[in-house]
This record gives sequence, structure tokens and C-alpha cells, in this order.
Amino acid sequence: MSTSLYERLGESTGIRALVDAIVVRHLKNPAISKRYEPLAGDPERLEEVTQHLCDFLEAGTGGPATYKGKNMVEAHRGMNISGEEYIAVLDDIVGAMQEREVDEATQKDILFIAYSLKPEIVRL
Repeated sequence: MSTSLYERLGESTGIRALVDAIVVRHLKNPAISKRYEPLAGDPERLEEVTQHLCDFLEAGTGGPATYKGKNMVEAHRGMNISGEEYIAVLDDIVGAMQEREVDEATQKDILFIAYSLKPEIVRL
């Protein structure tokens, strides 16, 4: 029996820890930190966005969460995200997965999913 991506990420607890690590990296990453600074000053909004990310990742990897946020196009419309910023986000995701000791096959699966979303996020 194969293990779901959700299970390989450590289920809800593991996904939350991973998302928390990603958000910390985004806040410190000079290539994208300006986009996240408003969240750093608003703990309630930061938690709301973090929970959306957790729900999105959990639902998309086979977990029981239901994502109730905007679709990727609507969530990123008007942000004019560059390809370089998108790569910085992917780098943060990889760094957080390595920090959390996520196995290489799971890292590749997550990167495949993240990269597949690029057309819905970059330069909208």
C-alpha cells in the first residue's frame, strides 16, 4: 500500500511545522520579504494566511482539510509576481523541507506541485 503525500509530510502536524518554517524563511528572504512585511506586523492576518497555506497543502496532498481560500489566480491577481520572486519562494520551500528532513522523493513531489502552479501566480 502506498503512502500519501499528506502522510509523508507528517499529516496535519508536519504540514503546519513545514508551513511555519516556510513563512519564517519568506519573512527573512530579501528577494520577497517586502511582500510579507505587512503580515509580520499583523499577527492575526499572518495566522489567517498561514492557516490558508496549511489547508491548501493538506487538501492538495490527500489530507482531510478543506481549502476555503481564493483560487491561485484570484489570490495573486494584481501582485505582479516576477519569475525571480517565484524562484525565491521555491528556494524557501526547499530549504524548509531540508530543515525538516523531508525525504528527497517527497521534496520532488512538492516542488512539482509548486512549479505546476507557476502560470497561475507569476505576473497576474
